[in-house]
Amino acid sequence: MTDVQDGSPLSPTTLKNSIPASNTLGPVEGNVQRAHYSPPWADTSIIGIAGSSGSGKTSLSHAIIKELSLPWVVILSMDSFYKPLTTKESAAAFRNEYDFDAPEAIDFDVLVERLRDIKSGQKANIPVYSFEKHARLERSTTIYSPHVLILEGIFALHDQRVLDMLDMKIFAEADADLCLSRRLLRDVRERGRDIEGCVKQWFSFVKPNFHKYVEPQRNVADIIVPRGTENKVAISMVSDRIHKTLKEKSKMHQLDLKRLGQTSKDDPLSPNVTIIEHTNQVRGINTLLMCPETDREDFIFYFDRLVVTLVERACNAGLCFKSCTVSTPVPEEKYNGLCLDGEVSAVVILRGGSCLETGLKRVIPDCRTGRMLIQTNFRSGEPELHFFKLASDLNEHRSVFLMDPQMSSGGAALMAVRVLLDHGVKEERIVFVTYMAGRIGLNRLMSVFPEIKVVVCRVIGDHELRWVEKRYLGC
Repeated sequence: MTDVQDGSPLSPTTLKNSIPASNTLGPVEGNVQRAHYSPPWADTSIIGIAGSSGSGKTSLSHAIIKELSLPWVVILSMDSFYKPLTTKESAAAFRNEYDFDAPEAIDFDVLVERLRDIKSGQKANIPVYSFEKHARLERSTTIYSPHVLILEGIFALHDQRVLDMLDMKIFAEADADLCLSRRLLRDVRERGRDIEGCVKQWFSFVKPNFHKYVEPQRNVADIIVPRGTENKVAISMVSDRIHKTLKEKSKMHQLDLKRLGQTSKDDPLSPNVTIIEHTNQVRGINTLLMCPETDREDFIFYFDRLVVTLVERACNAGLCFKSCTVSTPVPEEKYNGLCLDGEVSAVVILRGGSCLETGLKRVIPDCRTGRMLIQTNFRSGEPELHFFKLASDLNEHRSVFLMDPQMSSGGAALMAVRVLLDHGVKEERIVFVTYMAGRIGLNRLMSVFPEIKVVVCRVIGDHELRWVEKRYLGC
């Protein structure tokens, strides 16, 4: 998994239940009735892999991912959740006299909290533990939007709270001598330990605690995997189960999107949807943009002009101003005007959103811009989140423009708004800016997120192919 602010996608696949139906209406907020929507990564499937130290849990996890050959699958090591040590405990750890192989060494409360965040589709900050320093580092990593999470560690099947969240429980079994040799190689090469200290820790803590705490986890496992990565049959069984569940979940997500459209297709447009006034100038620009004979250079010029109008209208819809007095070039003359109250930023949905950046910069030259890559799977028709990079303080911005030149079904827009909300942006601060959008797509978006604002130039048919970025970018 990558750090959220560096943004990157994570990995999919999902084992178990499907998403709740999105045509059900959520709670009434004020006079607004909100429809339910769950992103594809909600109800994350979590696979637990336990086993002795050196039994090949991490290698087995990577083998499963390789067999899956899918993005959005993430490995979470329980090693990240070792408790911070006191000065006395740290000194004992450097003498190889601290018991890291007992359940008390793991901060299960924090682990359970983070797993619940991931299970519910929220982002989770994961601590980073240094074995060389025997301490948690100040930095952390972030897990967000995995469809499947593989939790591996010697106590992955130990705590009942964790077991209740697991969709599949695996126990990796290996010969004790093989485990010892693997541990020696790993600790000496990667963790700066000496052989004598490794052997001391093995016989003092690792081996006795295996029989006391680790081995009993075999009794709750769904699958016991001997021989680790050599056991191709077991790896294939796990992969097939994940693929089947992912396919079922994808179908349910598409069905939810369809239901959302059916329940909102006859609704009038929300008052938060602003269609810019079609003056003679705007109609003239649209005529040139829609004409196939307009060459690309002219298309770019006029499209940028229209985007300026859209962004200016979005500023009126989404920005807050405060009173400001400035000195004018005329001596002793003051002007009582307005200035922005807080920062405005933008997030473009790649690749089409990049077509709106030139117009954006002409209106707000210093606007910080984030990125999201959401693509539709050509096999399933389901939007998929592949990449994102957002400002670390995005939740503090006064207004956030979400930009995409064309929206039809609204699936990508729903996903993009969900990502912003999960990163702390308030719904009423989001302004979706688009050149054209389908009516059903707009109603679907506004039924789920009624407090966002939308600025659009043209309302079109709901199944119009995306063509704007091809004309603008030339490919």
